[in-house]
Amino acid sequence: MSILPFDSAFLGPLLSDAELAGLLDDRAQLRAMLDFEAALARAEGRVGVIPAAAAERISEVAGSLEIDPASLAEGTARDGIPVPALVACLRKAVGGEEAAYVHWGATTQDVMDSGLVLRLKRILDILEERLGDLGDTLADLADAERATVMLARTRGQQATPTSFGLKVAGWLAPLDRHLDRLYEFEDRFGVLSFGGAAGNLSALGVDGPAVEAVLAEELELAVPLLPWHSQRDCLVELANWLGLVSGSLGKMAGDIMLLCQNEVGELREGDFDGQPGGGSSTLPQKQNPVRSEAVLSLTRHVAGLAGPMQLTAFHTHERDGVAWQLEWLTLPQMVVATGAALAQSLALIGGLKVDRERMRVNIEATNGLALAEAASFALSRHLPRPEAQALVKQACHDALDQGRSLIALLQERCDARLDSPGVDWHALADPAHHIGCADTFIDRVLQARGE
Repeated sequence: MSILPFDSAFLGPLLSDAELAGLLDDRAQLRAMLDFEAALARAEGRVGVIPAAAAERISEVAGSLEIDPASLAEGTARDGIPVPALVACLRKAVGGEEAAYVHWGATTQDVMDSGLVLRLKRILDILEERLGDLGDTLADLADAERATVMLARTRGQQATPTSFGLKVAGWLAPLDRHLDRLYEFEDRFGVLSFGGAAGNLSALGVDGPAVEAVLAEELELAVPLLPWHSQRDCLVELANWLGLVSGSLGKMAGDIMLLCQNEVGELREGDFDGQPGGGSSTLPQKQNPVRSEAVLSLTRHVAGLAGPMQLTAFHTHERDGVAWQLEWLTLPQMVVATGAALAQSLALIGGLKVDRERMRVNIEATNGLALAEAASFALSRHLPRPEAQALVKQACHDALDQGRSLIALLQERCDARLDSPGVDWHALADPAHHIGCADTFIDRVLQARGE
């Protein structure tokens, strides 16, 4: 039995992300930490802090050493961290006099934090690519559906006509902003963690800055202003960014799920490998919106973890085991859930079925009530505005009571009341004439992304 759905053999394909999880699992963490130890040895060898032969030997062994994660379990339980047991394994594998130079002047947090940054950089590249792909798909959909008229809904109620393309553009615009935020954030994030036991590289003395610079070069990371062991703002910022992305994906999935309801029926989710999805164990007619549900569940999970992740910023003194462990519990889940939500969103939008006829039918089913705002403004050109509004409001009540068309009722009453109302009733009754500046707004969103 799995503790989390992310690790479940049957729930994983729905709620997890194997690619990102593979960069966060025990073996990936061990590989990143060994890469740090190899790079540290090379850097210290180049600076002359340790003998060149030791640096070469440590780098060679650390680069190829495979450690069973289970072999570190006892040591981690004892020490609260896996690095002492890892270093012992590496020293044993290096052997001889060179083993004494393993992990020279570093501390556990240097190894773990730098290893985390290395893996998260790769993860951010993957998320960036997925966001870009989703944005491209949404941009194509917004452009293709710009003339598709549907009901806008405010506070859960039918409002006025709008364009489905504009609705899609509204899903797209924040995703492009999230990419802009990511580009700006990446410059702050890819930073080496290297401070030694208490964050001042005291064991390396005057050679500390030189080793730091070469180590950063070896790992292709930037040099920080100072060691950031207890400064977790960039990791919290990453979590906040994941929360923003998830919020936008959840809004999109929530809209789609509501539009897939049988009573609305304006959208349907696509097939799974050519087969209808969302089946029921007992109801043959069901096609549940499983992708929308998964995205919404995952993104709500990320939102729920945002609070605990904020608490990891309360990192007392030079190192705080409690805040650090809370980070381990929280951040990987946020990363995997966001990645899974993005993957599911790509599949959702890529296969989305748009029922344009049902959108038209749903507007017509309002008997013109969705055109009430347009009617009140049209009549305001010929009547005082309060009078025009009162006339339309009364006609709305009568249209509901009598099951008649609002526009037909208004035309009857205006023809009897005004000698020459000058209202184009045919145009007023056409929902396509009342989607406002939808085209302009869609163009702005597409042009902002260079399309």
